[in-house]
Amino acid sequence: MPENSDSNTNSNSKLDADAGFNTRLIHQDYEPPAGFDAFPVGIHHASTVLFNNVAAMRARTWQDKSAYTYGLHGTPTSFTLEARLAEIEQGNYCLLAPSGLAAITLIDMALLQSGDHILMPDNVYGPNRDLADWLSRSFGISVRYYDPLTGAGIASLIEANTKLVWVEAPGSVSMEVPDVPAICAAAHARDVLVALDNTWSGGVAFPAFAHGVDIIMQALTKYQSGGSDVLMGAVITRDKALNACLQAAHMRLGLGVGMDDVYLVLRNLATLRLRFNAHDQSAREIATWLKTRPEISKVLHPALPDCPGHEIWKRDFTGAGGLFSVLFDSKYSEEQTDCFVDSLKLFKIGFSWGGAHSLCVPYRIEQMRNQWQGHGTLVRFNIGLEDAADLIADIEQAMMLALATPA
Repeated sequence: MPENSDSNTNSNSKLDADAGFNTRLIHQDYEPPAGFDAFPVGIHHASTVLFNNVAAMRARTWQDKSAYTYGLHGTPTSFTLEARLAEIEQGNYCLLAPSGLAAITLIDMALLQSGDHILMPDNVYGPNRDLADWLSRSFGISVRYYDPLTGAGIASLIEANTKLVWVEAPGSVSMEVPDVPAICAAAHARDVLVALDNTWSGGVAFPAFAHGVDIIMQALTKYQSGGSDVLMGAVITRDKALNACLQAAHMRLGLGVGMDDVYLVLRNLATLRLRFNAHDQSAREIATWLKTRPEISKVLHPALPDCPGHEIWKRDFTGAGGLFSVLFDSKYSEEQTDCFVDSLKLFKIGFSWGGAHSLCVPYRIEQMRNQWQGHGTLVRFNIGLEDAADLIADIEQAMMLALATPA
């Protein structure tokens, strides 16, 4: 064969000429040529990471992300997503978790121990509340729920053993918008950390670090993935020591993510703002229309003036995404509002948000809150990427079908 012929053979083969078939299946000498480049990030799967020699193995640590040690601690694919998410949130460090709830759990497990006290907003994400109650029952960590609109008033709730204040902006069901800067100022005056669930704004509409937050948690399941097909969470920080504390817990809990899922999030990040703005535009149009409907007693959309905390939203946020709730007039029974949801055609019944498909879920919110002053059934809408006019027509036909006569 001529020396310049195109061949996958390698004259410097590491394999013995008489190596067996199974050995040749597992070990190969071929290396693809360097210089390939494309827009998508490569998907690097690994449990085992290979080292050039023993010295290289001993020189690396899982805490240092300048090199690789084991698949659980990341590959080039996950390192890339972490770096991009940190950049979007204007942070310095990011850790990935298998879900949003896993990211919440990571924060609590890293920062809390028996005898500590945490403050949770009364409108907090349900599984976060369940986790806090479990920590209280089984691990001796006391929990107090506060009015999400308390703002600077949270100072009076901070105790000597308070270690963490959770904030959700806004509450993902009842939509109150908290005064995050005021809460952070009060907490920091007592050396207490503040963790924010920033999922609602997708890292697009609320610069949390600029408003004083110490830790940002996001469910990448929502807007970042955008396809209703990925479970993943992220914890983002600026402080090196705080990140080291979280990273240690991340390792001890064994929190890993699949690189195919990481790739799906990476693939959709480029359109994150475009999609978020499209959700936002349609949601505001539909929420404004719902305010005109006699069947609805209140529209809980932070961009509308009568939503609790609207003035804070107007001051601190640059967008609103596609998630909001409504309260039906109390003259309608739960059976009727359930029938309304069942009668929707384009809206599907399902939790989560941030995907292309519109969703609708009724809540028994009085069972979810310590304090709730609203009246009537609460129904939450996730406005997808369908035409707003078609979604309005769908809501209208469901109202006509299910709510024609009060109970």
